[in-house]
Amino acid sequence: MRLQVCILTPEGIFQNEAAEELILPTSTGQIGVLNGHAPLLTALDIGPIIIRQQSGWTALALIGGFALVKENKVTILVNEAEASSSVDAREAEKNLEEATDRLNQVTGEKEKVEATLSFKRARARYQIIRVQ
Repeated sequence: MRLQVCILTPEGIFQNEAAEELILPTSTGQIGVLNGHAPLLTALDIGPIIIRQQSGWTALALIGGFALVKENKVTILVNEAEASSSVDAREAEKNLEEATDRLNQVTGEKEKVEATLSFKRARARYQIIRVQ
């Protein structure tokens, strides 16, 4: 028995495939999901979801949302998702450096929140190109 993983964005179904295992970026850290996992509803942070299929591991960047695990089905609702194949490695590295610099320089509360979100997004895009 395998997990059925369905990732939904506001644009529609981003991915709907079977998987052996996945690692979700929750708001309190990463959580692994295998076949037979207990029912779970969790908030997702900005970060990579790492999926193991028979062909190997793949990663996608998730930009906030929720995941529901129930009866070997994982339904993921996110604001945005991005596949590693659509990320340019040099651009991702450059964006991460810029986001890190900005995060270290801002001082205002609102700017700090915006810089943190930009940093998390850039870090997620950078991380998914490293999982191959």
